[in-house]
Amino acid sequence: MVRRRIGTSLYAGFLFTVLGLVAWASGQPFVFPSLGPSAFILAFDRRGERTRTYRIVGSHLIGGVVGLVAYTLLANGVAITTTPAAFSPDGLRLAASGVCSIILTSWGMIATDTNHAPACATTLIVSLGLLSTPLQVAIIVVSVVVLVETHSIVLLLFDRLVGES
Repeated sequence: MVRRRIGTSLYAGFLFTVLGLVAWASGQPFVFPSLGPSAFILAFDRRGERTRTYRIVGSHLIGGVVGLVAYTLLANGVAITTTPAAFSPDGLRLAASGVCSIILTSWGMIATDTNHAPACATTLIVSLGLLSTPLQVAIIVVSVVVLVETHSIVLLLFDRLVGES
């Protein structure tokens, strides 16, 4: 049990380190909060149904696109970097954007069988104005692809070196 805890923790950290290095080298937001839970799921359930590429990439893609649409239509130009004043129009716009993005992301994941809970955090990151440009949403999707592909490469190398997973 201790070995699993240590292995999972170190492996999730390794996966996140790869993205941290990409973010550092590029100066772009390749690290954002919803990637932490995705890295944990990959590290904890290495070959499980929850780690399928289509599920993880598809869900974050849905979350990013839906969040961008909700933000653009409902809260463009506002960001939740500070707490909006009570009953402010900007606060209402951000809340509406967040609510719509959660509803539509949840529906989209269920409809496409790409259920991956961390994508709900991705949609909020976008719909609340934190990473809300088309370029930033593209970087989100590329980050998720890098995370999942790094995981796939590690599993492949492990299989070749050890012969089992």
